[in-house]
Amino acid sequence: MNPDRPFYRAIGPDSFRRGDYLIESVLKSDSEEIRTWRNEQLSTLRQGNHLTQGEQSAYFDELIRQDFPKRQPEKILVRFLLEGYLIGYGGIVHIDWHNLQGEVSFLLETSRTSNHAKYTDELFTFFQLIKKVAFETLMLNKLTCEAYAHREYHVEAIESAGFTREGILRQQTKINGVWTDAVVSSCLRSEYLNFKKLD
Repeated sequence: MNPDRPFYRAIGPDSFRRGDYLIESVLKSDSEEIRTWRNEQLSTLRQGNHLTQGEQSAYFDELIRQDFPKRQPEKILVRFLLEGYLIGYGGIVHIDWHNLQGEVSFLLETSRTSNHAKYTDELFTFFQLIKKVAFETLMLNKLTCEAYAHREYHVEAIESAGFTREGILRQQTKINGVWTDAVVSSCLRSEYLNFKKLD
């Protein structure tokens, strides 16, 4: 724990660990690597165009940093590390504090996405950590996740991480000129707690 580093007040300065993996509040110094990954993986995101360095820097300064001191931020973005090395990022976005729910976002370093078995393992680890943040620290009731259907391995990985499919948003986006469905899934706090009892 390093209390001098910037962190979200809502989750505190601690890291959340699982084996050699951990998540903690995102840093401004992560922004360029994140921008690179996002630009390389446009077909997996809601992002329509490549991000410039200026846009990414402004997003961090104007939209991310302002959430750090809030008790109930609109989003919490975390860095995902393996043995101290940044391998991805994600978090909980579109947080609805009235209904105690939010949406999980997740992106791995581009080179780590080609091995689907390893990808599934690392997504599982990230999702277990982000569920701990959501259901034990923030006391949310529900997490949702939306994934594009053309990435079947990604959809399967989410469901293997304890999320239940709720439905299909038909032709939700156009990817490489082709209309693509989105798969919506969710996990409830009660399901997380029941799973922990069996773990």
